[in-house]
Amino acid sequence: MGQTELRVRMFGDFTISYGGVEISDSDNRSRKVWLLLAYMIYCRNREIAQDELINLLWENEERSTNPVNALKTMFHRVRTMLSQLGDNVGHTLIIRRGGNYTWNPEVAFSYDVSEFEALCKTARESGESQERLDVCQKALALYRGDFLSKLSDEPWVVPISTYFRNLYLQAVDIAVSLLEEGKRLDDVAALCRKAIAIDPYNEGLYQHLMRAVLGLGDQRGAIQIFEDMSDLLFSNFGIMPSDETKALYREAKRTTNDQAISPATVREQLREGTSAEGALFCDYDFFKVIYHAEAREVARSGDAVHIGLVTVSGLNGAALPKRSLDICMENLQKLICSNLRKGDIAARCSVSQYIMMLPQANYENSCMVMERIIKAFSRQYPHSPAVLRYSVQPLDPHI
Repeated sequence: MGQTELRVRMFGDFTISYGGVEISDSDNRSRKVWLLLAYMIYCRNREIAQDELINLLWENEERSTNPVNALKTMFHRVRTMLSQLGDNVGHTLIIRRGGNYTWNPEVAFSYDVSEFEALCKTARESGESQERLDVCQKALALYRGDFLSKLSDEPWVVPISTYFRNLYLQAVDIAVSLLEEGKRLDDVAALCRKAIAIDPYNEGLYQHLMRAVLGLGDQRGAIQIFEDMSDLLFSNFGIMPSDETKALYREAKRTTNDQAISPATVREQLREGTSAEGALFCDYDFFKVIYHAEAREVARSGDAVHIGLVTVSGLNGAALPKRSLDICMENLQKLICSNLRKGDIAARCSVSQYIMMLPQANYENSCMVMERIIKAFSRQYPHSPAVLRYSVQPLDPHI
């Protein structure tokens, strides 16, 4: 094949380059051709039977009356594509032996997957900090995305992709710890942002990023990171950030005003940014703070305060599809705010529920409020697939 090294990359885009020419799964519409080629390379250390490859390509599809011939046709297409790298490259790289197929073991090539795995092993075993950091950074540079990202739904790819993503996150964790020890906060932030792009639901990465950004003096940046992460976790999983992440958020909020401020400035900062109409809508964590304050007041005064909970579901209590639920919850929030009084407070407390605090309202009036919201929703969105249910409970001053 000449003297130029063959290079194979499977993290992110699947590419093969040789002699200045590169082919990529981004440039070819034939998914099965790239699937077969990826499997041959990944399983390059053994011969693969025809039946195994036929199952790989057509396991869940209606098969040809002559699957062996269909497989030969597919290999012809693979070899033709590989031959874009040079004359006869396709026949050199893939060999047929007694009905089995194998990747040519005589052809040396660089392979990001093998290099990455070896570097991660070295990073775990190295003793000296700078050496570990250097090895980690080399490994992380190879990880341009998840293993065979365009084939991520293939059954054989899923566990391998998970394995390598875990290796990547372990390497990130080692590198971040070493960079934090060296006070290299800019590098910590850059690495965490890159890792978050690959694993956007990893709360630990956001915590490291917030600490780095706070250490760099960017309190508002840390607040924005928390808010973005909080929205992402809630909209996708209906969960709130952990107490540790909330503590970082509170630290950022405390240090936003880094100098003493005048009473006039305090008053201006406390002023609502828009005209106060309808209920106060807030984050669920703030709702809980207000709840605790109200519970203390109720324990002292004995005033009636009730809590309303509206739950959204499909018919017979089934969960709505995410898109339908998102639309419903957005519309319902507007109706809740417009149908409650200024003194009422509301928050989204789960992916499919809103909670409301109704001061100075008895049980019957609180139920009427809930009914009014549900009827308003039915009138305004008569074709919505959502079913709304509510419950009303008195505020317990002892919680």
